[in-house]
Amino acid sequence: MYQRKVVSVEEALNQIQSGQEIVCSLTACEPVTMLSQLHTIKDRVENVSVMTALLMNEYEFFMNPAMKGHFLFNSWFYTGGARKAHPHGTVSYVPLELHRSMSSRMALRKPDIFLGCASPMDKHGYLTLSVDTVYEKDLLENARLSILEVNPNLPRTSGDTLVHISEIDYIIETDREIPTLPEITLSDKERLIGAYVAELIEDESTLQIGFGSIPLAVTGCLTEKKDLGVHTEMFSEGLLDLFEAGALTNRKKTLWKDKFVADCALGTKRLYDFFENNLAVEFHRGSVVNDPRVIGKNHKMVAINSALEMDLTGQCCAESIGSRHYSGTGGHKEFVQGTQYSPGGKSIIAFMSTARNDTISHIVPQLQPGATVTTSRIDVDYVVTEYGIASLRGRSVRERIKELINIAHPNFRDWLRSEAERNMMW
Repeated sequence: MYQRKVVSVEEALNQIQSGQEIVCSLTACEPVTMLSQLHTIKDRVENVSVMTALLMNEYEFFMNPAMKGHFLFNSWFYTGGARKAHPHGTVSYVPLELHRSMSSRMALRKPDIFLGCASPMDKHGYLTLSVDTVYEKDLLENARLSILEVNPNLPRTSGDTLVHISEIDYIIETDREIPTLPEITLSDKERLIGAYVAELIEDESTLQIGFGSIPLAVTGCLTEKKDLGVHTEMFSEGLLDLFEAGALTNRKKTLWKDKFVADCALGTKRLYDFFENNLAVEFHRGSVVNDPRVIGKNHKMVAINSALEMDLTGQCCAESIGSRHYSGTGGHKEFVQGTQYSPGGKSIIAFMSTARNDTISHIVPQLQPGATVTTSRIDVDYVVTEYGIASLRGRSVRERIKELINIAHPNFRDWLRSEAERNMMW
């Protein structure tokens, strides 16, 4: 059955027709082999929608302005390539939160083709979706056609990852290297932020934390904690460091006790090797992992996220710079809300106080015109910069303004006070 389904890239591309909706898997499971050749069918197709998020690579089908009208990259989380190509008219943003990403999209239109990736088949006919289960099972169950790139470099994982060969229509075999993240060098300011965030995290907390410099700074300051657990969207390198340091055991978790739980992962080969046949790590659907109602059942749930801009009342923008779209909602809002239902739960929004060599403040009197409110001020709890911790939950606007000015860069504090007075925010 497996051999009958193996096809060339060209044969797989022949399945794509004008007007269809293609949805792809994410991050380390990005279907590079298919996407890198998608532009070759330009002359015979029009209005093909390609929906995915967090693309690690830049592809001809949307980077080339000549593709306009033939392909539209519908992204629900921008990365560098999408930001660059947006002015070409080949990319559009789809506002979605992760746990409802597929159900919301399918309310509009069902996927015609699912392009994904999998680890090799075992003797019982099962492959795994490896390190990405955000919406892949939903796609396999609803798409008219499924095409998987099978790659021996993808780890075989546990959880809701199994796919039987009978569920797949076509297979492309590849041995390409899977994406890895470069080593990060932390600045002194990022280390300060990590230390402040660590002050808020108690022993036996369950963590949601992403990837990047500030999450790495945070995990680096948690090595002396005891019995931490993981229930996160993105499993990143810093969590593995904590496990190896003995601080992360998952023993005190309320849900999936003794298990790491995530719905995708991105890191180095060391991280992917850790996942290989590791029954202590489970990847589950984003509709479960990122559901605020599920998140809130974890005791001492701590969500650590970031922001691009925050106004003095606590409105948080994490996805645009003014009206220019930059990233996406992802799981930010879901985990912030989920912690509010968690006994002992906390959400922490951590970011640098300034940008461009201290010439732009990330804490502002009002969000820029067109800026997206990712998380409402009602939901914001703790805010951390390199200048300390602000506590907003339950506070009045007057109290919030004072808290946020105290953690703003000193060069902007007088300006923030005068603007608050001028706008009668006090």
